[in-house]
Amino acid sequence: MNPSIQLTVTLRDLAKMIDHSLLHPAMTDDELRKGCELARRYDVATACVKPYAIPLAKEVLAGSDVGICPVIGFPHGNSTTAIKAREAEAAARDGGIEIDMVINIGKALGEDWAYVAAEIRAINDVVLANGAILKVIFENDYLQDKHIVRLCEICTQAGVAFVKTSTGYGFVKQDNGMYSYKGATLPHLKLMLRHCGPSVQIKAAGGVRALDDLLVVRSLGVSRIGASATQAILEEARKRGIGDEPVSVTVGNSALAAGAY
Repeated sequence: MNPSIQLTVTLRDLAKMIDHSLLHPAMTDDELRKGCELARRYDVATACVKPYAIPLAKEVLAGSDVGICPVIGFPHGNSTTAIKAREAEAAARDGGIEIDMVINIGKALGEDWAYVAAEIRAINDVVLANGAILKVIFENDYLQDKHIVRLCEICTQAGVAFVKTSTGYGFVKQDNGMYSYKGATLPHLKLMLRHCGPSVQIKAAGGVRALDDLLVVRSLGVSRIGASATQAILEEARKRGIGDEPVSVTVGNSALAAGAY
């Protein structure tokens, strides 16, 4: 990691980069409520929830500046385009202001780009028509660079708001039978930044677990992250003197950046 990287930030700058992730399949309503309360307390960008949790999130976040970000076709993206579009439409009408949708990963790997592009366009159209914006999740762990590049081009042409690296649940089976997961990596983020048009923002999800991880992706030009470690990240920021007024901070040791520079 290059220790010379410095950024000028406020605590709000960092908080508003975070979609607080409340997506574990075993989360109870009580855990979801507490997670939304945490999102409100730290004034993050959004609380990222499963569609059935939208009413609970609306109740907890009412009157706050924290948006609701439902996920669609989550986590494997295998529903039909029609079902994804209906799910996205309902989520936006129910109160979702940002919609995170998983692509059909098998279609991308098979390079059926007409299918992939038509699906993304259809869902983006219905999301925009209902006053929300779309983030398109690639699930980079499954993909090669050529797939990521083509997806960036398709999303730019479709006019989506964001592209996103991962769901946080894209575990890949290894030769030893075990499953592992990388999520966001700096090489993939740089690739996405190079191949998306200027109107498309980048969201890093999976693996951004510490303040320095957040700072290093911000230094690249990434504007949003998905994180469940929100409290740890922002409390570390406070400990390092980041508050209401802009302050210069040096990017320290980032597990995400280890070996990437």
